[in-house]
Order: sequence, then C-alpha cells, then structure tokens
Amino acid sequence: MALSIFAAIGCKHKTAESSVSELQQKVDEYAEFTLTTDLSVLSDSEKQLLPIFIEIADIMDELYWEQYYGLENRAALDTLSDPAMKEFAMLQYGAWDRLDSEKPFIPGVGERPKGVNFYPVDMTEEEFNNLDDPAKSSQYTIIRRDENGALKVIPYHEAYADKLAMVDELMGKAIDIADNPAMKKYLIERRKAFQTDDYLASDMAWMDMKDSKLDFVVGPIENYDDALFGYKTSYESFILVKDVNWSNNLAKFVKMLPDLQKQLPCDPKFKQEVPGTESDLNVYDVIYYAGDCNAGSKTIAINLPNDERVHLAKGARRLQLKNAMQAKFDNILMPIAKLCICDDQIDNVKFDAFFSNVCFHEVAHGLGIKNTVNGKGNVRTALKNQYSSWEESKADICGLFLTQTLIENGEITGISVEDAYVTYIAGILRSVRFGASEAHGIANMMCFNFMQDHEAFTRGADGKYVVNIENAKAAMQEWAALILKVEGEGDYDFAQKYAEENGKVRPALQKDLDNIRAANIPVDIRYNQGKKALGLEK
Repeated sequence: MALSIFAAIGCKHKTAESSVSELQQKVDEYAEFTLTTDLSVLSDSEKQLLPIFIEIADIMDELYWEQYYGLENRAALDTLSDPAMKEFAMLQYGAWDRLDSEKPFIPGVGERPKGVNFYPVDMTEEEFNNLDDPAKSSQYTIIRRDENGALKVIPYHEAYADKLAMVDELMGKAIDIADNPAMKKYLIERRKAFQTDDYLASDMAWMDMKDSKLDFVVGPIENYDDALFGYKTSYESFILVKDVNWSNNLAKFVKMLPDLQKQLPCDPKFKQEVPGTESDLNVYDVIYYAGDCNAGSKTIAINLPNDERVHLAKGARRLQLKNAMQAKFDNILMPIAKLCICDDQIDNVKFDAFFSNVCFHEVAHGLGIKNTVNGKGNVRTALKNQYSSWEESKADICGLFLTQTLIENGEITGISVEDAYVTYIAGILRSVRFGASEAHGIANMMCFNFMQDHEAFTRGADGKYVVNIENAKAAMQEWAALILKVEGEGDYDFAQKYAEENGKVRPALQKDLDNIRAANIPVDIRYNQGKKALGLEK
C-alpha cells in the first residue's frame, strides 16, 4: 500500500482570503532565476545529449514525486482550487513546507510521515525490526505490505520498473551519441545500475569523468527524506556545464587533502584515514534540476558519491554550482547581511568568501574518518538517523577551518580570514531560514548555537551582529573537535541528545528571522529551466 495522506482530497478546497494571501506570500519568497549558460563551449555530441538528459531528468522528477508524496496524492493536487496553494505544493513537492519545519499547508493533511512513501504509513518501528530480510535497510528498497498485511521488501528496480524502462531506452540513445570515452563508460554503467540497484561501478566510472564539459548527475542519491531510519535514497538529477577557468583555479587543492586532513583540530585517531587524492574539485553552471535537489531549498554544491568504498578508493567529486551560488548571494545573502551585520563589517561579506566557504564545505565531507575507531562499523551506520545532520555540521565547520588555513598559508588570495568568518555568519543567517526539521537545518542550528554560546559573535547597540574573529576561531576548533569525536566514536546517544537540545531555533534568532521576513528578503530560489530557457526550442 502506498502512502495516502488525504482524507477526502477529491473535493476542491476553499480557503479564507487571508490564507490565500499568506500562501501567495510564501510563493513570492522564492526569487525567480533562469538557469542558462554559454552552450557554445560544448561539443556537438554534448549538445545532442542535452535534450535526452532533460528527458531522463524529468523521469527522475516523476520518480521523486512517487517516493516522497505518492502518485495518488500528487494527482490530487490538480484538484486544488487555490492557485497559490497548488504552486507552493509544486515548489515543495508535497503538502509540507520544507523551510518551515515541514508544517502542512493543505487542509486535511497531517504531519509528514517520517518515512514518507518509502514505508507503509502505519508501519511501526517494532514491525520493521522484526522483518527478517537483510535488504530491508538497503538504500535501494522500499517496504510494502503483502496481501496478508505482512511487510515485504521490494527493490527499486522492481518497484519503479515502468519508469526505469523508459530511462533504459533513453540511456541507450545517450550511449550511442556520447563520443567522450569517460562519459560513454559512465552512461553504460549507470544504465546497468538503474536495472540492478548496484551503483558502485557507475560511481567509480563517474569519478573518472574528468575531461567532459557536460556532466549528468542522476539516480537515487541522498537519504535526507528518510527521517525514520536514514536508509532510503531519493531520485534526482542535475545537468551541469563546466566552467573551465574557475575549475583550473581550484585544481591544486585536491592534492593538499592528505596534508589538510592531518591539520584537522582533533585527536589524531579521528583523522587517521588518508583521503583519496583523485577527488575532483570543479566549478559548473547548473542548467537543470529535477527531483530531490529541486524540492524546497536548492542545492548550490554537490559532493558525491556518498559510497564510502568510493571515498577510500578514489575520493569524491566536489562540484560547485557557481550560477546558483551567485543567485543566492545576490538575492538573499547580501540583503540579509545589510540588515543584520554591523556597518563596520558589512564590507567583509563577499561572494568569493561565500564561494570558498561553500566549496570547502564540500571538501570537508571527505575529511575525518569513515569508519569508527571502536568497532561500531562505518560512521553512517553507527549514527543512524543522526548521521546526516552531524555530517553536515562537520562539513560546515571543517570547511571554515580549511578556508582559514588556506588563506593563512597564502593558497587562497583576494579574501581575508575576517571575510571568511563574517560571510560565514551571514551565510548561517541565510541558511537557518530553511528551518530545523531536516539534516541541513539541524546542522545549521547546531553550528549557529555553538558559535553563539562561545561568543563568536555578539550584538551591537543597533542590534546587528558583530563577529569576534578570535572567539570565532576558538569556537570553530572546539566545535570541529567535538563533531569529529562524535563521528569517530559513532556515539549515537550523545549525537541524538545534543541535536535535540541544540538543533533548534532559539527565541532571539527567531526575532532576527522575523525581521528578515518582514523585509521581504527571499528565502530561496525557484528556477526557470528547460529547453526553452537554454534556447534549444522556441
């Protein structure tokens, strides 16, 4: 049985005018931005691949609706009479506001099920634990009930066979067109993966795709939506065009990863693994989002694959989405900074500092250790549903450490350590608006509250934030050490308790967020995208 959350959705809802106005305001809080780039840098073959990739991405989008909200519920959205409600539901991929603690905004819809449509909505944790099937915790299976009401496990490639058959056909066309050997190999392996749910070979092939100017991230990838166990992955897709000049400027940092790992401010046992140096640190313009990455707040950087086996063998690829970053900096971060950062430090808020902080957030995902030091298995398994929020916290604060270290060593020029910290604090004020109900939101709040508790920033007489750089440096080191210890020891109980106590928006910050909203500063971006936006059709 699929997820069913509407009691009687067949009727068209009538809402009060004030409610309509509020929902329209929520829609308007997403600034519009057109995704495009200079396609002349692509080869003829790559240009021919674009429309095929868009078609595949659109199927990923449909699959994500099915995973997150359910096809029946998705169809019911078409019966809504309130256009603002419907438009907002399309932005959120469902009835829950992702940037407001996932509160329901459609009448008749209750709280978001923790396991969304990956599990039966009435399944208990005890039932799941008693299910005798090792595949139940796979990233690529869903749980359903059989004709007798008992739980059963269904692999993705069986559960979504019809749509994946269309993907298979399109992938075949793309393989025939691709003339870049690495791209062709990746597409061949990814095609197999969609039919087998074994993504290791395709992840390895993607790691080797170094010289293609066109990139295609596609498949079931992140597990943020599974708030029940943190197991199940959601379908999504990005289509990207490489910015060669910016990428060349970042290439040197990859070789520094083993040395940067050694410099992490923590006990040596929590940095004993050696990160791979085949990691890819490049800059792209993103030209298409679909599925998970397009829901609510939009991703501005990618750090993949998530498979620890790939990390240890080859590292990871860190893809910075420059046009998406610039859109958020211009439309959101800078207006927030002007409202909240003291006049003496407003000039320290810079796009290059924002870019570096985001960039090294992704690099920091590959640092620390992937396997616990005390026999609890890998960190992801040991921390269970706490893993994502702690991993995002690690990336945030260790990314700041890397930026500071590289500035002090003269490897990053054009920005100062003060620029990095002031922009980081302004960046948190931007990102905490995502709410504190999912991994990134909890991570943002843990970082913000730790920095505040250690007086990394205070308020001036005018109520604006004043960043104390020395206190901020000390807080960064102490917070990084704690996170790396929690991950290294796989301390689930501490991780859960700490997140519950510190992963929340406190009253003083809520006032700041209310002031930001009152100033009509956008919360995020919504995209005009597709063949027309790219000039591929009139």
